[in-house]
Amino acid sequence: MKKKLSILLALIIAITGVVFTGCGKTQETEDKSLEAIKEKGEIIVGLDDSFPPMGFRDQAGEIVGFDIDLAKEAGKRMGVNVVFKPVDWDGVILSLKNGEIDAIWNGLTITDERKEQIGFTNPYLSNSQIIIVQAGSEYKAKADFEGKVVGIQLGSTAQAALDSNADFAGKLKEVKKYSNNVEALLDLKAGRVDAVVMDAVVGRYYISSNNAADTYRVLDEDLGKESYGVGVRQEDKAFLAELDKVLSEMKEDGTAAEISKKWFGEDIVK
Repeated sequence: MKKKLSILLALIIAITGVVFTGCGKTQETEDKSLEAIKEKGEIIVGLDDSFPPMGFRDQAGEIVGFDIDLAKEAGKRMGVNVVFKPVDWDGVILSLKNGEIDAIWNGLTITDERKEQIGFTNPYLSNSQIIIVQAGSEYKAKADFEGKVVGIQLGSTAQAALDSNADFAGKLKEVKKYSNNVEALLDLKAGRVDAVVMDAVVGRYYISSNNAADTYRVLDEDLGKESYGVGVRQEDKAFLAELDKVLSEMKEDGTAAEISKKWFGEDIVK
């Protein structure tokens, strides 16, 4: 009887060992995200292609921008091509989770809400949410907007900025949402909204590149600081680690600084 029990116990231990060993191997090899990218030979980047200077179309219709150059350099270092796929920004996270794109690389602000849905690289750029008004308006501070109308881009973190500034947003008459920031700024110029809340790097670039300093003015007060990161699927940890690695190398060797100076005239890479 004892011999049978010993044999049975040995079998149980052996089987258990195989199960745990097998599970361990599965856990080690289940994340093939980087391998899949390299086998495919490309990274499909989802973006809003009307988001200068991060990603937009030039006069020839080509997609260009700060994030575009960063992504291309990262792809080059990883040995793969980068394909840019314009998507509806309001549904960009769903496009990522559905596998339509491999990454979101387009001035994507890192937020706690987004971190619950997707993974992020380490921050590579600091930013803030600014308030833009007509140059000739009398607005000077957040307190001046009681009963006024403010425009934002649909799906952007401008909404989160408003949510965290109840003293400002709570007094507004209306928040109008646009498919992109350019539409919002054109409505501001036409007087259909009193102000536009948007990313500082985008707003300041738009004003500078369009020689619009006589049309628009940025208030000294902003609605909070934030950071940009590249978004990937939460399970794609190997791919994420490789992106962090190449981004770090680009900062260390000065390549990221060169790209920043090209688009902003100075090194603003974090």
